[in-house]
Amino acid sequence: MTATATAPARIVGVGTAVPEHSYSQQEILDIFGIQDPRVRSIFLNSAIERRFLTLPPEGPDGARVLEVQGELLAKHKAQAVDMGVRAVQECLKEAGADLSDIGYLCCVTTTGFLTPGLSALVIRELGIDPRTSRLDVVGMGCNAGLNALNAVNGWARANPGRLAVMVCAEACSATYVFDGTMRTSVVNSLFGDGAAAVALLAGEPELPLPQATGPHLLKFASYIITDAIDAMRYDWDGDQDRFSFYLDPHVPYVVGAHAELVVDSLLAGTGLRRSDIGQWLVHSGGKKVIDAVGVNLGLTRHDLRHTTSVLRDYGNLSSGSFLFSYQRLLEERVAQPGDYCVLMTMGPGSTIETALARW
Repeated sequence: MTATATAPARIVGVGTAVPEHSYSQQEILDIFGIQDPRVRSIFLNSAIERRFLTLPPEGPDGARVLEVQGELLAKHKAQAVDMGVRAVQECLKEAGADLSDIGYLCCVTTTGFLTPGLSALVIRELGIDPRTSRLDVVGMGCNAGLNALNAVNGWARANPGRLAVMVCAEACSATYVFDGTMRTSVVNSLFGDGAAAVALLAGEPELPLPQATGPHLLKFASYIITDAIDAMRYDWDGDQDRFSFYLDPHVPYVVGAHAELVVDSLLAGTGLRRSDIGQWLVHSGGKKVIDAVGVNLGLTRHDLRHTTSVLRDYGNLSSGSFLFSYQRLLEERVAQPGDYCVLMTMGPGSTIETALARW
């Protein structure tokens, strides 16, 4: 490997996409006729104002038809491809790159099962060179974006001058179960549909990318909280005859209690302290999770402004949430050369993933 091949990769573009329709929490309660005061409280005190969703179709009586598992998988496939394609197109436009520039495509999704994987479907849909190297990261949940970004970063560094693209596409509305329980109500009140793509380039750029001013990725650190490995899971519910997502009520406290450990591991050996970090991009996992991470890391509301605003406007978008926050940070134009940024995601395992970047 040459010296150039070990140069850190830079983020050179980002793009996002959502379904056509969005709904307020009150609108969702009205559509499904939810009257249980406990469930209504969960929806209306979620710190979420709107979410983009693909709701079940209406039946002859105007009520929503509950989809069987096969229909949910078909919904996931259609939405993941549609949103993923549009996110990649916006990402390339932002980077000033073309489809023919893509040397590596990594696709991330958890909200459905696909064989062949999403990468093959996106390559066919966009007409990307079928010889393109690719990877599918499946089933890792909300933390998967940073796990995959670590792999994409490795490919970019090993192939300097070639463009690597990652897209996270999650049709969370394809995971909903409607049984009136508190368990499913928590999930149904939180997640939204969306996709986010990011492009990386390492070494001396062979591509004339006018927007290649994003931060370099310097380091990754992760931690599996093995004592809470079942606290977040998406598995088969025999009673409902479909897959179902589960969130333990103690997730916010478990994640918050381990946040310092992971960030300290990320910053170890860099000479940096938490106070040296100018920008924080934390996964919009939910109000209580964000509060727990903020308290344990000593972050301010300003530090978490993009995390909370993405939760407010989109809900929890699973693996691509942190890229929606990154896009908002770019739109602010406040990051200056030399600024450090910590990216953090949390998900099933229970796991916390982090990355350190610098403009």
